[in-house]
Amino acid sequence: MRVFGCVILAGGFSVLAGLSASGETLSDALIAAYRNSNLLEQNQAVLRAADEGVAQATAMLRPVLDYSLSMGLGRTDITGVASAGIGLDQSLALNASMMIHDFGRSDLGIKIAKENVLATRQSLANVEQDVLLSAVSAYISLGLQSQTLALRQSNTRLIAQELRAVTDRLEVGDATRTDVAQAESLYASAQASEQAVEGSVTLAREAYQARIGHAPSGITALPAAPALPASVEAAKAIALRSHPLILQANSLVKSAELQVEMAKANFAPMISGSASLSASFSEGARESLSQNLGLAMTQTIYSGGLKASTLRESIAGAESARAAARETGIILSESVGRAWSSIEVAVANIQSTEKQIRAAQAAFDGVKEEADLGARTTLDVLDAEQNLLDARFAKLQAEAQLYEGSYQLLSTMGLLNVAHLNLGIATYDVEAYFDLVKKAPAHSAQGAALERILASVGP
Repeated sequence: MRVFGCVILAGGFSVLAGLSASGETLSDALIAAYRNSNLLEQNQAVLRAADEGVAQATAMLRPVLDYSLSMGLGRTDITGVASAGIGLDQSLALNASMMIHDFGRSDLGIKIAKENVLATRQSLANVEQDVLLSAVSAYISLGLQSQTLALRQSNTRLIAQELRAVTDRLEVGDATRTDVAQAESLYASAQASEQAVEGSVTLAREAYQARIGHAPSGITALPAAPALPASVEAAKAIALRSHPLILQANSLVKSAELQVEMAKANFAPMISGSASLSASFSEGARESLSQNLGLAMTQTIYSGGLKASTLRESIAGAESARAAARETGIILSESVGRAWSSIEVAVANIQSTEKQIRAAQAAFDGVKEEADLGARTTLDVLDAEQNLLDARFAKLQAEAQLYEGSYQLLSTMGLLNVAHLNLGIATYDVEAYFDLVKKAPAHSAQGAALERILASVGP
C-alpha cells in the first residue's frame, strides 16, 4: 500500500473509546460488508455479462454450421389413370458459412467489447467503494449513538441525584417548591432525551445490520485514521489519475471513438464464403445429392441515409463521452475539495469543543461549589451541567465527522478498497471469468472451470 503524508489532526479519537474491547472491529465490519453485499454480487454478475460481449464479438470470426432435416408425405394423381401414388419424401442439408473479410468490423467489435468490459470493471470498483464507505458510516454512527446514549444516561442519573438532593433540602427548609419543580422538569426532559437517543441507537443498529450483513454484537474503539495526502492538490491529482469513475469514463470514450470507426467500416463491402451438402430421399431411396461452394461479396448501395445517420450519431456519441469524462474530472475535484474542507472543519470543531469542555467543566465545578455555599440555585447547577453535556456531545460529533471524513476523502480519491485498506481477504477476480470466456469456448475443458467459477460466486 502506498503511504501518503498524514493530515495533522488535533486530538485523538474518542468516538468509540468507551466501547467493548472484545467486540467487532472496523476491519471485521468492512470484511463482512464486502462478503455479504448483494450490490457487489449484482455488479459482479453484470461484469460477467460484459465479459460475454467479448466472446460474442469473437464468435463473429468463426464459421457457422447448421443443418436442416425435413420429411413429408406426397400424393401423386395421374390423369386418366385410376390410381394415385403416395410416397414419403425426405431431405437433409448441411450448411457452413464464414465471414472471410469484413474490412475491420469484427476486430472493431472485439475492441469495443473489451473497452466495455474495462468500463464495467471500474463500475464494480466504484461499487466496492460505496459498500465500504456505507459500512464505515454505519459503524461510526452506531458508536456515536451509543456514546451519546451513555452521556444522556449519565446526565439523567446526575439530574436524578440533584432532584433527590433538592427534595431533601425542601424538607429542611433550604429549598423552595420552585426549585423542586425546576429539577423535576429538567429530569423529565433528560428522560425524554435519553429515550430519543435510545431510538437513534435502534435505528443505527438496523442500519448496521443492513450494511454489514449481520446484527452488531458489540463494536470496539476505532483504529488510527487512514493515512491521507499532505495537501488537497495531491489528493485531487490522485483522484484524477486513479479514481474508478475517471478510468470508467476513459474507457467509455475509447468505446465511443471505436463506434465511430465501426460506423465508417459499415460503408465497406463484406466478403463471405459458404459450403453446403444436401441429399433428398423418396421411399427410402436417394434421388439426389448435391454439393455447393460459394464466395460472395455484398455491399449496400443505398439504405435511405441509415448508415450516414448512424455515423453522425456515433460522432455525437463520442463527443458526448469526451464531455462526460471532462465533467467527471470536475465533479471528482470538487468532491475531493469538499471532503478536505469537511476534515478541516472537523479539526477546528474538535479544537474549539475541547476548549468549550474545559471552560464548561470549570464553570460547572465553580457553580457546584457556590451552590454548596448557598450562593447558587439548583437550576444554576443543572444549567451548568447541561452546558458541559452539550460541549461533550459536540466533540463526539466533530470526532465522528473527522473520522468519517477521512474515509470519505479516500473514496473521492478512488482508494477506498479492500487492497488499499489491507483487509487481507480474497476479492473477486475480475480476470478469472474473462480469461475463460474471451475466446468464446463452446464445449471444451474450459466448461468445467466455468462451472466452478459460477458455483463459487453463486448464491
